[in-house]
Amino acid sequence: MPNETLANDRQKIAVLIDGDNAQSSLLPQMLVEAGRHGQVTVRRIYGDWTTNNMNSWEETLNFHAFQPIQQFRYTVGKNATDSAMIIDAMDLLHSGVVDGFCLVSSDSDYTRLATRIREAGIFIMGIGEKKTPKAFVNACDLFVYTEILVEEKKPTPQRRPPTSRAKKTTTGPVEAEQEKDELDPMPVLGKAFEMAVGQDGWARLDVMGNAIYQVDPGFDPRTYGHKQLSRMLNKLKDRFEMRTQDLEGQLIFYVKMKE
Repeated sequence: MPNETLANDRQKIAVLIDGDNAQSSLLPQMLVEAGRHGQVTVRRIYGDWTTNNMNSWEETLNFHAFQPIQQFRYTVGKNATDSAMIIDAMDLLHSGVVDGFCLVSSDSDYTRLATRIREAGIFIMGIGEKKTPKAFVNACDLFVYTEILVEEKKPTPQRRPPTSRAKKTTTGPVEAEQEKDELDPMPVLGKAFEMAVGQDGWARLDVMGNAIYQVDPGFDPRTYGHKQLSRMLNKLKDRFEMRTQDLEGQLIFYVKMKE
């Protein structure tokens, strides 16, 4: 069974975000898009963090372990963020620590950077609004429009698995929401499946397993009473379908998420 993600599951991706030209609310979706093509090992957001317009990033970048890069605006009307991000990208390119890049911006100033990365034979993808100049879009191997991510952004149904533990009645609203997220594996499983799924709608279980730890390194099937991920998904029959295939004597598990 073909799966295009399998060939790239060990590829290391650097996600570099121009904080002045990106939406903080879409950061989880951006990570999923980049995660389809490898493991996101470098996570950086650039901007002048002394200005109020960067405040929306603070909570989400900490949650997703992004490194904020401070770049002061030395001259009014000039965007120093572009230069800082371009310099870092070239340093990463020549260091050889990553196999691909994801540039998040709608700014045409990154066109030459994308072209240079592609010329080096390195995978380059972009994420930005539909207003992004065509030159920048065409300079990338792949470009994802944020308008598509907004349309796909839907709340995940909260499903609590059976548990014998007594309900806590003394927790506050923040603690209650955190407990609810911990008890519901679907947000993590759903994002991981999106990262691992192939063109045929199926994902290899081992590839999905690797993707899970990109979404949430602390995820553990034992939290939900299962020793293995395969057994956990097999219990979620209303959400997942599983099948096996024999490849040269090795039994490979595949997963499909039900509509």
